[in-house]
Amino acid sequence: MNAQLKSDLRDRCEQLGIRMMGVAGVDSWDRPPFQPWVPDEFRPKAIFREARSVVVVGLPVTLPVLETSPSIHYHQLYKTVNEILDQSTYHLSNFLNDRGHASMFIPRDGYGHISLMRERPLAFFSHRHAAYLAGLGTFGLNNMLLTKEYGPRVRFGSVFTAAELPEDPVMEEQLCTRCLRCVEMCPVKALGEEDYPQSITKKEACAARAVELSAKFASPCGFCIKVCPVGEDRQLHQREDMDIYDEADPKFEKYHRSWKHVRSYGSRP
Repeated sequence: MNAQLKSDLRDRCEQLGIRMMGVAGVDSWDRPPFQPWVPDEFRPKAIFREARSVVVVGLPVTLPVLETSPSIHYHQLYKTVNEILDQSTYHLSNFLNDRGHASMFIPRDGYGHISLMRERPLAFFSHRHAAYLAGLGTFGLNNMLLTKEYGPRVRFGSVFTAAELPEDPVMEEQLCTRCLRCVEMCPVKALGEEDYPQSITKKEACAARAVELSAKFASPCGFCIKVCPVGEDRQLHQREDMDIYDEADPKFEKYHRSWKHVRSYGSRP
């Protein structure tokens, strides 16, 4: 195992402004931690035969911007984070290639347009499952990966490499509190109360809302990740009182007014 190369990768991530990094061995996909699990054709070795390790990186979604969703502000943040992730994983793959380890990056969104997700709500690779195996978080009822630092407010990207890197252990602590806020706040009632992966019960409804918001330039939806109480970012932004998302609560009226202002401009009503 190349511990020095992994350390060099962490240094390169810091140079690129990447907040989170973990490594999963490709063989870990062959040891399903729960069912249903990732089918064979979606696993790293099926996509890149030379792969021995998957390097997973994450960037946070800024909570106060997310709170305006659906809005042009969150729409642009989402696009920006995805673009930075794609550029960063491209640079990391070249960093490894230059050192003699065959590598390639995987695009953040593995589909051409959100409308395609209605026909087949899957990408060719799941960064969330890679991040789970790389020890960066655990799954919540909202079908997202929850992290200690940012809850589910993280976007992930991956690099497949032939380098054999030391693996990070899967996180044992379950971060989801089962508060059911994501279930109750989902505008299209796409979530259920069962534990992941059974918790997302209506993928088609979720995809349909995404298509609707995309036409308004206000996608993605974001409700299930903004109301999640998990994450140290809540302390930073003073968002520990979850009643803030009850827009009928006069105690937080100044926040609600600002969110409504942002939602009123730059996208279709």
